[in-house]
Amino acid sequence: MDGCFDLMHYGHANALRQAKLLGDQLVVGVVSDEEIVANKGPPVLSMEERLTLVSGLKWVDEVIPNAPYEITEEFMNTLFNKYSIDYIIHGDDPCLLPDGTDAYALAKKVGRYKQIKRTEGVSSTDIVGRILLTFKHKDADTDFNVAVDEKAGAKQNDEVKSRLSHFLPTSRRIMQFSNGQAPSPGARVVYIDGAFDLFHAGHVEILRSARQLGDFLLVGIHDDQSIRDRRGYRPIMHLHERTLSVLACRYVDEVIIGAPWEVSKDMITTFNISLVVHGTVTEGNSTGEIDPYAVPKSMGIFKTITSPKSITSVSVATRIVDNHEAYKKRNLKKKASEDRYYTQKKFVSGD
Repeated sequence: MDGCFDLMHYGHANALRQAKLLGDQLVVGVVSDEEIVANKGPPVLSMEERLTLVSGLKWVDEVIPNAPYEITEEFMNTLFNKYSIDYIIHGDDPCLLPDGTDAYALAKKVGRYKQIKRTEGVSSTDIVGRILLTFKHKDADTDFNVAVDEKAGAKQNDEVKSRLSHFLPTSRRIMQFSNGQAPSPGARVVYIDGAFDLFHAGHVEILRSARQLGDFLLVGIHDDQSIRDRRGYRPIMHLHERTLSVLACRYVDEVIIGAPWEVSKDMITTFNISLVVHGTVTEGNSTGEIDPYAVPKSMGIFKTITSPKSITSVSVATRIVDNHEAYKKRNLKKKASEDRYYTQKKFVSGD
């Protein structure tokens, strides 16, 4: 299976989960920056960041960097002969080249194509739209505290809400993403918490670092209101969306959905937490606030770990805001395609 995987989200993860169910090994091609520019517009994330995100998914066995956007005969033969690929997978939404032809026409012609169900409610185009509609100022500060003008932005907020309405969270979807396993007796449980908004390469790397400190990684995901109260802006992705992105990461064993901001003694006892960790790269302003890690610090089980990457959710959003005209143009084109998909879509079994 291949893709751009720009602004990686739970829809990408679910597509790869479905693809993995069709075989034994999942090889994923990540489309090059140049090909994305030529076919869709400027990517938000670099190739390195997109590779980190795809490699960090629990269902992915191998990654091919700089894959072409179109499945040409030459590349198709490379997949079959070099990588021993049996089938090429894509979702039920159309993938068209600039000239209007099907990017997977050759794979279909030779009978080596299989289709999966597109995940409802999210796309990279949608996320870019949420950011552009929510953060109206091009020169937004590092905390995005100029986010939404509550009066003048009412129409924009309605548009944002309309984009969110497609997502229908279910317990079944969470079960599909979950490992479904408790820590073994005597396991060293490591706890890390955060918003994990616009799940990015920095999140993957800090979760990898945290997992290396124990046998079981428990991740606390804060609810939307707690994030807004402390950071001054609402997360782009809501709680259930952020939960699925974190659960899809191969380094995560379990999550707490709507985790408390402060780590209490009762919580440490309940989950048998051996170590609480926090990265050096943080977002928001906690000046004057009670230290949420006061209890684990007093117990001698707190550790600050160096964040491997300086990227943050705000820095990702800022890339879009700073180049908003280019992304508006890209979104207008993609939104028309997505609107046609939702108008014409039919039920596809399996998800």
